[in-house]
Amino acid sequence: MLSPSLAQEIAGDTSAVIGFNVLITDAEGMVIGSGDSSRVGTFHEASVEVVRTQEAATHSAPEAQRLRGVRPGVTLPLVTDGRAVGTVGITGTPAQVRRFGLLVKRQTEILLRESVMLRSRLLSERAAEKLLADIAAYDPQVVEGDFLLFRAAELGFDLRLRRVAVAFEVTVPDPAARRRGAPTQDMALIRSELLRSVREVFADPQDIVAGTAPGWIGVLHRLPARRPTIALVADCRRVTDVIAAQDGLTARVGIGEPAASVSGLHDSYQDACDALRLGARSTDDSPVHLITDLRVHQVVAAVGQSARRRLLDLTAAELRAQPDWPALRDTVTAWCENGFSLVRASAALHIHRNTVVYRMQKIEQITGRPMRDHRATMALYLACLADRLGGG
Repeated sequence: MLSPSLAQEIAGDTSAVIGFNVLITDAEGMVIGSGDSSRVGTFHEASVEVVRTQEAATHSAPEAQRLRGVRPGVTLPLVTDGRAVGTVGITGTPAQVRRFGLLVKRQTEILLRESVMLRSRLLSERAAEKLLADIAAYDPQVVEGDFLLFRAAELGFDLRLRRVAVAFEVTVPDPAARRRGAPTQDMALIRSELLRSVREVFADPQDIVAGTAPGWIGVLHRLPARRPTIALVADCRRVTDVIAAQDGLTARVGIGEPAASVSGLHDSYQDACDALRLGARSTDDSPVHLITDLRVHQVVAAVGQSARRRLLDLTAAELRAQPDWPALRDTVTAWCENGFSLVRASAALHIHRNTVVYRMQKIEQITGRPMRDHRATMALYLACLADRLGGG
């Protein structure tokens, strides 16, 4: 279907270029675009036969007078997928305008095909967005999983395949923080570019990629058999690197657990979002966060804030009173998350091992418990997580 807005744009621009009035009709012969705006909405009788035969027709002045709404010139069919969807006419002496006919016809058909492809792509994107949103909000008490399976199948996706949810969060720099003289960014263009960047990496026909909210992109990535998690992490890093190469943009990624059902994908997507949220508060400065590394954080976050505050008050009150509490907290966290290894903890903190030893001795002095007492240290570790999650 040739839209009137596109037809008017093509007719107006082409008329200005070639110097002859260009007129475009729909399949019923109604004028929907013309360099002479007074002709829009009128009937062009010659177009009816051109659409029927899909053959061009020329009309001299005497011939044009016998037809309703027709002026001297040439009329050509606009054909897409073997079907005439309208006509394009050029007003003037047939001998003068015939040489422009084929050129205008081909250019109009190209623009028409591009418009149809764009509309189809936009409809597909909207359908994918709706599908992903419905999976993210899935409630078996409200909608049956089979219904979403059917909807996905209509779009060419099999939700029974093993997949993993990946959530991207992209931060656009504040206008005040942008460098002087940098052009203002078009948010619609940014969104389109972000989707393209993600789709270039997650290019499997079964990968569902969609924008879920401003600055958020969700992916339900089909997991090939025996593909290691490290390969998925590498793909995510590639995306963040591409996004970071754009002016001032930053990206972080959350990765859920594999699943092969609607309910499982719902959980995986929620886990991916949790990984993003919790990863931002962890000591890990990587842009990619796996929920498998943050399960303890997730459990602590699920506990009410009053319980987290009580844990902090009873376990780490004296430590929190120290001016270097953030450093002590990070030391406890690194010690526990790196297998109670001095070497690995110092590497994770990017400090000398002697500094870690000093901090641990200070913690032991204040708490009265050795850091090798793993039960007490794990309670302290949970208190440190609670502090990072806002328990204090």
